[in-house]
Amino acid sequence: MKRNNKCFVIMGYGIKTDLSTGRELNLDKTYKNIIKPAAEEAGLECIRADEVKHSGTIDVPMYNLLINADVVIADLSTNNSNAFYELGVRHALRPKTTIAIAENDLKPPFDVDHTVIRKYEHLGKDIGYDEALRFKNELIDTIKVILDTQEIDSPVYTYLKGLKPPTIEETGENTEEPGSDGLKDTLGNIIESAIRHLDKDEFIEAKSLLKHANTIDPNNEYILQKLALATYKSKYPSHIEALKEALEIVESLNPEKTTDPETLGLSGAINKRLWEELNEKTYLQKSISNYEKGFYIKNDYYNGINLAYLYNVQASIEEEFNQAITDYIIANRIREKVISICKELYEQGNFNERSDKYWIVATLEEAYFAVGNLEKYEHFKKAATSIATDNWERKTTESQIVKLNELLEKSPIKKM
Repeated sequence: MKRNNKCFVIMGYGIKTDLSTGRELNLDKTYKNIIKPAAEEAGLECIRADEVKHSGTIDVPMYNLLINADVVIADLSTNNSNAFYELGVRHALRPKTTIAIAENDLKPPFDVDHTVIRKYEHLGKDIGYDEALRFKNELIDTIKVILDTQEIDSPVYTYLKGLKPPTIEETGENTEEPGSDGLKDTLGNIIESAIRHLDKDEFIEAKSLLKHANTIDPNNEYILQKLALATYKSKYPSHIEALKEALEIVESLNPEKTTDPETLGLSGAINKRLWEELNEKTYLQKSISNYEKGFYIKNDYYNGINLAYLYNVQASIEEEFNQAITDYIIANRIREKVISICKELYEQGNFNERSDKYWIVATLEEAYFAVGNLEKYEHFKKAATSIATDNWERKTTESQIVKLNELLEKSPIKKM
């Protein structure tokens, strides 16, 4: 098999939330540890959309690859609507050599049930070594079989007998093939560079790169989410202006209708900060709405602990006494759920391997302080201090505890 035979991979980038289970899946781990090595070992040049070198938007090279790639692998994990759409385009264009895969918990829509979907086990933000090796070998065998047998795998060509696949007329225009000389860097490299700047708190540099990435792939939710994050963190040209610009970006993702927890968390955080800066109640109400929706979709500690805090904020400014009491009670009921979520994570055998272990323990510290269990609060404060790797982590938590204490001092319960 010649090395210039191409395998195009349909899938999302980065960490995505599976809304049916609330789990976060790192799709980059699937691509880098399973799909790309399998395709290359089968003798193919493997390309994902973010690896295409091109000078314009991503659409031209993507459609070119959907019709011309020798093999297409579509990872449908997290019920990614873009992946389903692109799989449908491939099935319409080519009768053969398309492979659909997904992690075990995918519940595909009825029409996709007619397509063979090969399953693998995803552990969330990582994939076990044994499973990666097993499924990589299965993919290698599958690629070799479909190239050797050339059996029809598209349901379109299976059911519409006699349908002929389309051909492209040569127009002489630049088709922007991957790796062509003179074309700009890949989208993936641009995003990776932006994430490195984000990790170093170099927000202005990250914002510039993400804006460029957005011109290449304008409707990509992951890029827009990271751009909103970099924008509000940059505080440039001022904190308020940066927040308002970030809010405009995140509102393009329609937080009032979306079920994406990442978008909801971002919108909640931006509106929360605008409330703190401008003291306009509309921002507080939007923040509560965002965090509340995100919490009940994802059932996670991040949205939950922020939501509880904001109910205390609302209780502190509520003029109606009974409504203030209700907000206070809701805040603590949410914290009890958050404590349960965090304790379950804390007691898992792989807890020390988690990248968010500090924030789990710090969330328990904050939650127990708020509900008045000072013994547990001191226990988890000591644990969080021992786990913290950066001074800013403890400063953030301690600052939050101070603000929370001020709110609790204004609690309607104190007036009873």
